[in-house]
Amino acid sequence: MTESETSPVTEEQIYNMLRKLIDPELGVNIVDLGLIYNVQIDDGEVAIRMTLTTRGCPLHGTFVQAIERALNELDGVTGVAVEVVWEPAWNPDMITPEGKRTMAGAGRGGPAW
Repeated sequence: MTESETSPVTEEQIYNMLRKLIDPELGVNIVDLGLIYNVQIDDGEVAIRMTLTTRGCPLHGTFVQAIERALNELDGVTGVAVEVVWEPAWNPDMITPEGKRTMAGAGRGGPAW
């Protein structure tokens, strides 16, 4: 491999980077919140299909920009496209067990759902 070549980015690297992005209201990363529905990688182009907890979320643009910025930092990523979808609708059952532990540990108590 020459200096100008980079290793292909992996799905694991993508998810690890996405786990660094925390929802400021809930204190849980967007992966463990269940907001990321799909990750596709095609020759360095990364496509993210995700949702938000509510349609009127004021952080819509902020999340998209944060994802684009974060993933573009990874070696091997040549572009990022983020698609926000509303189906299936997000619900609290989509939070992973780790996400629920994080919420409880942050003093947010157990989920009310």
